[in-house]
Amino acid sequence: MTRIMLIIKLFALFASSSPYFFSTAYAQSSQVKFDVHVLVNGLNHPWSMVFLPDGQILLTERIGQLRIVSTDGKLSTPIKGVPAVFAEDQGGLLGLALDPDFSKNHLIYFSYAESQADKAGTVVARAKLVDMALENLQVIFRQQPKTDGNKHFGSRLVFAPDGNLFVTLGERFKSMDQAQQLDNHLGKLVRIRSDGSVPSDNPFLRDPRAKPEIWSYGHRHIQGAAIHPGTGELWIHEHGPRGGDEINIPKPGKNYGWPLASYGIHYWMVPIKKEHAERGFEEPIYYWTPSIAPSGMMFYQGNMFPEWKDNLFVGALAGKHLARLVVNGKNVMSEEKLLKDSARIRDVAAGPDGAIYLLTDEENGKLLRLTRATAP
Repeated sequence: MTRIMLIIKLFALFASSSPYFFSTAYAQSSQVKFDVHVLVNGLNHPWSMVFLPDGQILLTERIGQLRIVSTDGKLSTPIKGVPAVFAEDQGGLLGLALDPDFSKNHLIYFSYAESQADKAGTVVARAKLVDMALENLQVIFRQQPKTDGNKHFGSRLVFAPDGNLFVTLGERFKSMDQAQQLDNHLGKLVRIRSDGSVPSDNPFLRDPRAKPEIWSYGHRHIQGAAIHPGTGELWIHEHGPRGGDEINIPKPGKNYGWPLASYGIHYWMVPIKKEHAERGFEEPIYYWTPSIAPSGMMFYQGNMFPEWKDNLFVGALAGKHLARLVVNGKNVMSEEKLLKDSARIRDVAAGPDGAIYLLTDEENGKLLRLTRATAP
């Protein structure tokens, strides 16, 4: 098939449902050419996805639905038993993770915004996935306190190699000053066991003034988290205000500065001091100004794109692209923007086939699959 014939074929496939992918159906980076395939249309603001052992994809929709995408691209009906969620603005059904022993216990973990009276906060629950229903649902963590507003809930879920669960949280926007206080979960990264109990080596466990679940603090709105494949360390990224989106490697007990230090400025145009280390805060290892609004994050370990082995991929909402970062140790050496001006990319994951999968944040959201380009 000639290149022209391939483009015509892709145009016919995408034109009715995703016109902005015509220009990127055959995309080229500086090193690697790849094709983009739309596997599923009609998702309502999909937020997170994980691959099941059989190759199917389990995903969340922010409106409060869990779905399964089969290996041949068929979308299931919503899974039964999902609790009611606060699905307003940035709230809803959010992060998703499989238990490390999922193949035996079939436990899944998910985070969501929960309302109470006129306030809301982030919650983490686990349940057993049986056929197309959730059983024995148990809430294992609740962000305290609940606050008013409908922004900055976080929330990604990542299991560490030691079996503990990291939960990323936002500072709920209106309560940004609470990110510096240890008596709450606002603007924090928390670390719990799979049953919700607190690990014995958490940094603030014995501090009566602090919430024992806290791992690190001074965060704004963490929407990306991934375990480094070489070191086993957690990497996160978080939204800045006007500029100053950050990548951090959060250390136990450390303060990351928000809202006292940032490489961005407040929405109301008030500058924020850039001094981190000078004031006892941790410096980000990388930041974006202007903001790209990062969301979703993964280290690529597949075989389809060997040139990208160990690269860090980050979805961009406001930036409408997929960022590929070359990492050396704890340093970001270079960045490349893929799928420029395509869509708000909410999540990114590598499949067992080595392809890269993306979720787009739209009312008619899509599941995309990036594969190595076919020969011209």
